[in-house]
Amino acid sequence: MIAGPRNLITDVAGLRVGHAQDATLRSGVTVLTADAPFAASVHVMGGAPGTRETDLLAPDKLVPGVDALALSGGSAFGLAACDGVMAALHAAGRGFAVGPARVPIVPGAIVFDLLNGGDKAWDANPYPALGAAAWTAAGADFAIGAAGAGWGALTGTLKGGVGSASAVLEEGATVGALVVVNALGQATVGDGPHFWAAPWELGSEFGGLGLPDRFPAGREPPPAKRMGEATTIAIVATDLAMDKAGLQRLAVAAHDGMARALVPSHTPLDGDLVFALSTGARVPVDAVGDAFAVGHAAACVLARAIARAVHAATPQPGDLQPCWRDRFA
Repeated sequence: MIAGPRNLITDVAGLRVGHAQDATLRSGVTVLTADAPFAASVHVMGGAPGTRETDLLAPDKLVPGVDALALSGGSAFGLAACDGVMAALHAAGRGFAVGPARVPIVPGAIVFDLLNGGDKAWDANPYPALGAAAWTAAGADFAIGAAGAGWGALTGTLKGGVGSASAVLEEGATVGALVVVNALGQATVGDGPHFWAAPWELGSEFGGLGLPDRFPAGREPPPAKRMGEATTIAIVATDLAMDKAGLQRLAVAAHDGMARALVPSHTPLDGDLVFALSTGARVPVDAVGDAFAVGHAAACVLARAIARAVHAATPQPGDLQPCWRDRFA
């Protein structure tokens, strides 16, 4: 596989991503959307998730497609970002048709960034406005690192952020990932600059350092965050036509990429989850073989996107953790 032309999830044609953030709040929202509804599902592996409308994504539920997916900071307050996205979609005439009424479908997930040093003493919840702004800003090109829902993200040792990556498979399907890295675990090996995701790196997209000669001995590091303070939330996307059952399996497979790139992952203290979506633009030639290939690619692409998030993070006033580039670049 090779990276797509942007090395972003928007290499899956038709997808758009937008960010909105507040530097004083040290938080923000990232929204993925498209011109038409898309099929989606989800799989949760972390022990402390925060979600909205994810029950609709089960294979046996009625709604066949969603209008947007929202990733937000703010813990449970951030789930209100979906309200802002819904309002913007409604104003644009979008939504699931129920007679003459239209109801925009916007599943969402949050990370905990309430203790990252930002001013959280708001009079009114800021996340609906940030959600609407992120949807309005959505386009094919977008920033990674300190942006949107990853503006104030932290990890076990280094500043986190938003990451993205893509791959084009030999049979022609495109796979992309979008992730907010706010993990309890580390994206890097021990105290050094090497990324756990190095075996899946394409080119030098996060430094080209490879793996270290030796790995640190001993047990895994103890939790560096308290209960509910850690989460990695992600979206994987493909243009291969898949139903919600197939997409649920794709989300399961993509979690392997999280475990490859963050040590430890899927702990009781993380809210780790993956949304999976399909635009349906490419008809499978071999239903089993194509789904297998896309699942493997999704895991690889998500691992790369996680490393790119940490590698791209930039310093901001008031940071509680160093950036990778400040320590190692």
